[in-house]
Amino acid sequence: MRDLDAAATAALDDPVAASLDGAHAHLARRHGQAVRYDPEVASFSSVTARPGPGAWTDLAELLGAGEFADLFNCPALPPARWEPEFTLAGHQLVQAQPVRPAAPAGLRVVELGAADVPAMLELVERTRPGPFRPRTRELGTYLGVRGPDGTLLAMAGERLHPPGFTEVSAVCTAPEARGRGLAAHLVGELAARITARGERPFLHVAAANTGALALYERLGFVRRAEVVFRGFRTP
Repeated sequence: MRDLDAAATAALDDPVAASLDGAHAHLARRHGQAVRYDPEVASFSSVTARPGPGAWTDLAELLGAGEFADLFNCPALPPARWEPEFTLAGHQLVQAQPVRPAAPAGLRVVELGAADVPAMLELVERTRPGPFRPRTRELGTYLGVRGPDGTLLAMAGERLHPPGFTEVSAVCTAPEARGRGLAAHLVGELAARITARGERPFLHVAAANTGALALYERLGFVRRAEVVFRGFRTP
């Protein structure tokens, strides 16, 4: 794991809260010390890294009783009465050296919009890259590759947006189109766009997904931190 300047990357310690306090404030739903995304956009919620008295009650009231709390890699843990739903080990990576692979022959990248949402949801259902909802594309730019018949074969997009950074997410390729370098090209294209506007690309990957981890490292990403993704059920 390569050392990265801790102060320069501090916004990545709690990227959900940092995004909802800044670039994505218009998508935030708040109650007291708790914050979450509009549920049509993303499932993530957070409290402060050091929640004060009543913070978890605020989040439970914001989400509702018996509801799913997707805490992503929130630094704080809820009280014991919150029922665990899942725990997943992962890595957070930041691009240190931009790498933009050459486009495969005949590839045409398109920017995906509202009319593409049904195809995006269908591809997500087939490939399971992570949480994706009907309005997730509102988080940032989404790029895709379509086949000759118009079928969406691959996509990648922007998700969390803490100050100075943009997360690359929803990287997925249909099974019949794998092995052609589509995902690598889309990630490289998005990272180049993010860098061009003066921000740094970052992303998250499950620790068990060694293939994706190797791909991202070939694209110049380095591991900043080990993270644990957690979900709970509110009391």
